[in-house]
Amino acid sequence: MEKVIITVVGKDTVGIIARVCTYLADNHINILDISQTIVSGYFNMMMVVDMGTSDKKFVDLADSLDAIGQEIGVVIHAQKEEIFDMMHRI
Repeated sequence: MEKVIITVVGKDTVGIIARVCTYLADNHINILDISQTIVSGYFNMMMVVDMGTSDKKFVDLADSLDAIGQEIGVVIHAQKEEIFDMMHRI
């Protein structure tokens, strides 16, 4: 399993979840866990995904998601699970 943490933040608009999830499905990336909230018109989503069955390289995933974020007006970050865990250790 190759877990990646994806975060999406920005002004809420129609289709954010659909756009991100469609991209992941098209690239055989499985969503393991997802949480999303909208607070005062701001959208926030965190996903844990598995890239284990995808041919896509992590750097290509991160670049593609960044481009999608720019297209739809949100900021999308992807981090490998081990990097995310190390950054958030107490």
